[in-house]
Amino acid sequence: MNNMADQKHKPVPGVATTSWGVPFIYRMFFLLVEPISAAAGAYYAHFRKLDYLQLTHAASSPDAIPLVTNVVLSQLANLYLFFALNEALILRSTSDLRVWKRLIFCMLLADFGHLYSLRELGSEVYWDVANWNMMDWGNVFFVYLGASMRLAFLFNIGLGIKSRKVKRTA
Repeated sequence: MNNMADQKHKPVPGVATTSWGVPFIYRMFFLLVEPISAAAGAYYAHFRKLDYLQLTHAASSPDAIPLVTNVVLSQLANLYLFFALNEALILRSTSDLRVWKRLIFCMLLADFGHLYSLRELGSEVYWDVANWNMMDWGNVFFVYLGASMRLAFLFNIGLGIKSRKVKRTA
């Protein structure tokens, strides 16, 4: 019996697949926890703009949101939503490990960019946990966690995949 449905689900020779072989912790984080968190960020950036600004940096937060800031926050919300949907839907739609790794690598670059964007708040924002508010926990700790998960995944930690060793010639 060689019908189209059977052919769709056959692995391609030479292509690593995830099937459900990706450990639960990665699936839980990349397919559920992080997309929900990014969707929450989108909600706050679009529907609770003043709260978003005050939680990011109360001292420089305006009393009334200027039009340009309003537009930029809605654009940011759109990017958070894109991030959430990309992760939740793309990773669910394929078992090709190459796609997972490429998307997760791009998200890791976004993590570094996100952390870099906080530099204007001072170096203590990266380490002064005692003074973190809800936004700092999301902007710093959760990004640290996401980047750590991505690095672990990209380095095959817990995936049961041996890293390729580069042979050197003399």
